[in-house]
Amino acid sequence: MTAARTVPNFAEIIIDPAKCTTPFDCKRCLRGCPQAVFMCFPVKVEKGKETDPREPSAYGIVPMFRDKCTGCRLCIDLCPVEAITISFPNA
Repeated sequence: MTAARTVPNFAEIIIDPAKCTTPFDCKRCLRGCPQAVFMCFPVKVEKGKETDPREPSAYGIVPMFRDKCTGCRLCIDLCPVEAITISFPNA
């Protein structure tokens, strides 16, 4: 008898960078996510100069731990610019 293979049911989380232009200044999805799925990182880095968190596109948000996403959609509800979409392709 062979065991059935299971395919991980990771969430497909898309963040539209055209809408989410100042994520470091906002961070609502980071603070609101109960599973801590998101991570904020600097996109624009200049040696010897601090990156301005209010500068558009200086920072980015990535769903680093999407395997932890439970699909609660709290991040979608909290996002003021409606930049986040979530789906579960294998569901």
